[in-house]
Amino acid sequence: MSLVPPPRSPVPTPQSLLPNPLSPIPIPYFLLGWLSGVFVNLLADTLPVTRRVWPPVCPRCKTAQSWRGALGLARVYGACGHPRSLRSWVLPPAGAAGALLLWLYPPARFGFWAAWAILTYFAVVVVIDVEHRLILHPVSWAGAALGVALGVWRHGLGSTLLGGAAGYAVMLGLYAFGAFFSRWMARRRGEPLDEVALGFGDVNLAGVTGLFLGWPGVAAGLILAILLGGVVSGGYLLWMAARRRYRAFAAIPYGPFLALAAVWLLLWA
Repeated sequence: MSLVPPPRSPVPTPQSLLPNPLSPIPIPYFLLGWLSGVFVNLLADTLPVTRRVWPPVCPRCKTAQSWRGALGLARVYGACGHPRSLRSWVLPPAGAAGALLLWLYPPARFGFWAAWAILTYFAVVVVIDVEHRLILHPVSWAGAALGVALGVWRHGLGSTLLGGAAGYAVMLGLYAFGAFFSRWMARRRGEPLDEVALGFGDVNLAGVTGLFLGWPGVAAGLILAILLGGVVSGGYLLWMAARRRYRAFAAIPYGPFLALAAVWLLLWA
C-alpha cells in the first residue's frame, strides 16, 4: 500500500475560468449568428412594407430582392439598384459576434438556444420600431408564442399568464392617459396631433414582455423600461435643444426600452 498522498487538483484561478482565446472558433455558432442578422434584416425590410415575411423586397420600392442582396452579399437590394442600408451591413456581423459571446458565456438561467431566440426576437422588435415606429401584430403574436413557451418553462403557467396580463393592463392605462393628454395639449396649443407618445403596439409588447418575465418580474421590467425611457428621452431632448431643433412633445419609440429591460432582466440580472 502506497503512503504517498494523491496529487492535489490545481486550485482554479479567475484566468483559468476564462475561455481560451486560441481555441478553435465554433463555426456553426458563427454562421448561426450571421444568418440571424440576415433574418432580422429580411423581416425589417419586408414586414413593414408588405406585412408578409416572404418574398423579401427592397424597402424603398418594393422590388423583389436578389438572393445575393437578401443574404447581404451584394451592395444593392436587387434589380432596382437601391443601395443597401447601413443597418443591413451591420446586423449580420453583429449577430455573429453575439452568437459567439453567447457560446462563450451562456446565460445560466436559459443557456445558449433560449438566449439566442430571445435576442433575435427583440432585435426584430427594436429595429422595426426605431425605423418605422411600428410594432406589428405578427411580431407581437410570435413574441407571445415564444414568451409563453419560455415563461411556462421558467416560471410556470400561472405566473406567465399573470405577468402578461399585468404588463398589458399597465401599459394600456398609460396608453389611454397619453392619448388623452396629447389630444388635450394639441387642442390647447391649437395644433394638429401628429402622433401620440405611446402606440397600441407598445401595449401589446408590454404584454409580451410580461409573458417572458412572469409575475412579479414584469413589475421590475416596466419600472426599468420607464427609467431607461426617461433617461434617453431627456438626453435626446437636450441634444435637440442644443441643435435648436427642439419640438415639444416629440414622440420617441418606446419599444426599444421595453425590449432592453426584458433582455437585461432575462439574461443578465
